[in-house]
Amino acid sequence: MNTSNQYRIENDPLGNIMVPSTAYYGAQTGRAVDNFKISGITLPREFIKAQGIIKASAAVANMELGQLSPEIGKAILTAAEEVIEGKWDKHYVVDVYQAGAGTSQNMNANEIISNRASEILTGSIDNKKVHANDHVNMSQSTNDTFHAAIHIAAAEKLNHGLLPALLLLEKALHHKAEQFTAVLKAGRTHLHDAVPMRLGQEFSGFAGTIKGTSQQIKESLNHLYEIGLGGNAIGTKMDLKPGYIPKIISEVCIRTNLPFREPDNMFTFMQNTNAPIRTMLALKELSIHLIKITSDLRLLSSGPRTGLAEITLPSVQPGSTIMPGKVNPAILEMTHMVSCQVIGYEAALATAGIASQLEINVLMPMIAHTLLHSIELLTNAVSTLVNKCINGIQANIERCKSWMEASLSLVTGLSSIMGYDLAFQIGKQADEENKTIKQVLLDKGLWTEEIEKAIDPEGMI
Repeated sequence: MNTSNQYRIENDPLGNIMVPSTAYYGAQTGRAVDNFKISGITLPREFIKAQGIIKASAAVANMELGQLSPEIGKAILTAAEEVIEGKWDKHYVVDVYQAGAGTSQNMNANEIISNRASEILTGSIDNKKVHANDHVNMSQSTNDTFHAAIHIAAAEKLNHGLLPALLLLEKALHHKAEQFTAVLKAGRTHLHDAVPMRLGQEFSGFAGTIKGTSQQIKESLNHLYEIGLGGNAIGTKMDLKPGYIPKIISEVCIRTNLPFREPDNMFTFMQNTNAPIRTMLALKELSIHLIKITSDLRLLSSGPRTGLAEITLPSVQPGSTIMPGKVNPAILEMTHMVSCQVIGYEAALATAGIASQLEINVLMPMIAHTLLHSIELLTNAVSTLVNKCINGIQANIERCKSWMEASLSLVTGLSSIMGYDLAFQIGKQADEENKTIKQVLLDKGLWTEEIEKAIDPEGMI
């Protein structure tokens, strides 16, 4: 029933409410929009897609089990597939910080799909042939579907976004490790001189770190593949037709091409957000390592005249509004910022995980936003890091050689010949007189072929 060109009347158990005439959502969504004017942030496209996948899969299962008529079921299926494709994203309008457990978000999906399905069948949203709860939400609860949508969205984002980006980063670092194999340089521990190494070895360490962290993220996927669809409100599978759970999960697997499965214990799934917690821990570990790697690259490229300057980074933009010609490590700084944000997000998600009480965690909308935004940030940051920084890094061979020859830790090679104490004295003298180890040995008349071989960086490496 149209009341004006701008609004129409929708109703729910609390009564009538006006919603925009062009909106596909209904009364419960309208109330949520009015109640939760908090952040202006809504859940992302991947979560909406996951909701569409669940609604489509439920419609197929319910039709096959004789719960939904083919007419209504097919209309729901068509509408849900349009949601999966992103056709109605702008109608998902509920703030991330909303009613606990995501009831408003679930009803947002139910109302959009029911109104669109009614339109498909009757030509008008006003003819409510398809009911949001009775038909679209059949055999479901917010508590099982919202939780499952988090898992589906996160698994898809990891498989199709972050993990491929990390593989490219690992390969880029490995390529640099091979490219820089012949470049000798001073090692450093405690930011002080250490024994020589190859620049390629330093980069191989970075590559190995990313490979190991990627494996941790892959292991977290195994937990995300558990989805408790059919658990309903608390895990009791109330009012389900036999065969519903395997049918809906099979349909989700077909639509995602991912190996989702029923949880070993449905009540464990309903009570806790274990998989998001574990996944966020892996993302936090990745962030810690990214900070370490990017900080190292900033140190190695520092200068160019007054720092280490062992490598040069691609110039992507001017670095100062007051110092002409200054170019900063902007991509590395961006990656550091993103990593700090994700570490903070992990603390927020862990705190939300503590909020699980009895049969449910009511903070799931915030958990969904935190986890999915973390994956998005890291995917974009890692891709940018590879394309705009790592691929273009070059070695400053002469600077690496200069620092290595000046390193006091070359004296380490003398310990086995003349003992630790004498070697220490030679290193101390070199430092005090601002000479190289070789110069002090020559001054003392100690330079021999054996000594030359002992402090040769190639031999020490």
